[in-house]
Amino acid sequence: MRRTALAALCIAATATFSLTGCLPGEDKADGPFPGLSGGEIADKAVKATSDADSLRMKGEIQDDSAGGTVQMDMAMNKKGDCAGTLSMNGEGEAELIKVGDTIYMKYDEAFLRAQSKDASKEEADMAVEWLADKWTKTSATAEDSKDIAGFCDLDTVLADFEDVNSDAKRGKTTETDGAPAITLQERDGKDRYTLYVATEGKPYLLRVVSKSGDEPGDLTFTDYDKPVPAKAPKGKVIDLDEDFG
Repeated sequence: MRRTALAALCIAATATFSLTGCLPGEDKADGPFPGLSGGEIADKAVKATSDADSLRMKGEIQDDSAGGTVQMDMAMNKKGDCAGTLSMNGEGEAELIKVGDTIYMKYDEAFLRAQSKDASKEEADMAVEWLADKWTKTSATAEDSKDIAGFCDLDTVLADFEDVNSDAKRGKTTETDGAPAITLQERDGKDRYTLYVATEGKPYLLRVVSKSGDEPGDLTFTDYDKPVPAKAPKGKVIDLDEDFG
């Protein structure tokens, strides 16, 4: 389960941490952000996105180190709270909530069986019996939980979102999820990225499409500065630290 969260963090880094800077001598066009180059617009997007107190990240990315395609829909803030879902290769789903120093997770049967492919049938059946569709909790400060806790912390996710050069080129104006945006084209060797930056309100990063041979993906960023719906689940919760520690 932990690898899924790690993969999501990796794709956020791969897709967005190389946006800042300005290519010297680039034409500065009219239209949205008049007089600014693609690199300068990217710099504004980085600043606005980094200053946000919360956001929602949704989409998917191919990450072979994590075992395939990671799907996510996660709201997170700089307090370290988060709420959303994670999946791997579309095989089931895990719900994740972090409130304060506690991480809550709930896995459906398909997710548990997919993550237990290397285990015996008996072990997989036991995992399903114990955990399927049941909320669990564990300390966010435990060694095995630190990676997931870091993924829930927006400051951690955006930690390296600065000080990287870019040769982003201005593209066409368009819309993404109904929001007006300008596209920027970014190249890194054979990899290609299309960035969508909001042209109304703050210049938030709205979407990143990666056409990478190793890690293609498509991520959207919404719900900037909105409250994260992270609340401890009601009812019975399995304490993994107590029952399986």
